[in-house]
Amino acid sequence: MFASCNLISSAGFNSKGLPTPDANLESESGQAVQIDHGIWNSLLQKHVRESGMVDYKGFKNDRARLDKYLKMLSAQEPSEDWGTNELLAYYINLYNAYTVDLILKNYPVKSIKDIDGPWTKEFIKIGDTEISLGGIENSVLRKMNEPRIHFAINCASISCPKLLNEAYTANKIEEQLEKVTKEFVNSNKNEISANSAKLSSIFDWYKKDFKDNGTVIDYINQYSNTKINSGTSTTYKDYNWNLNEAK
Repeated sequence: MFASCNLISSAGFNSKGLPTPDANLESESGQAVQIDHGIWNSLLQKHVRESGMVDYKGFKNDRARLDKYLKMLSAQEPSEDWGTNELLAYYINLYNAYTVDLILKNYPVKSIKDIDGPWTKEFIKIGDTEISLGGIENSVLRKMNEPRIHFAINCASISCPKLLNEAYTANKIEEQLEKVTKEFVNSNKNEISANSAKLSSIFDWYKKDFKDNGTVIDYINQYSNTKINSGTSTTYKDYNWNLNEAK
């Protein structure tokens, strides 16, 4: 299991030249593009429950609309002219939509890990560039120094942060990232008390992303309803890779 988790957190270290501005430093000036994520938004509202569970059979019935959205995303070529928020929304929606696409191509499937090379195969087209899910996560999104992306991208599994049932957009992304981070930290994916922290493995695999201004505990305490005492030791929960399918 460790080897496969290590692969997930390191797959695809090549940004393929895609722009990755630092989300903490870039201003939104010069935002020249506005991508319309309306198709994706309507698909999510139709096929994703409030719980985050996904109706993949429903998505299959809407395959033509999903394909139209994926084709539109692939026709866009992100550039340095795009604002940081526009890029974040684009990459997050790209990751989530192509993850659904991957599941549908292999449906029925019990787990994304039953699919060959789900994070390393370069099946996503952005203009003339081909990139993998791991590439988008590790070489694009993580380079933008925005740790909340870990609670926005969804790997189609029970233990993943839930798939938000609305599209990310440039003008709402700050509010959306705050919402999904707070929700994940306070969900049953973690077991938190003042003197105990049994955390999602996400905080283990990507721990360096959460330690810019302190410890992982410090990061969690920004969002947790229950504050964890400084110095509390952490353990990590087993990850449930079963498909996040609505029953």
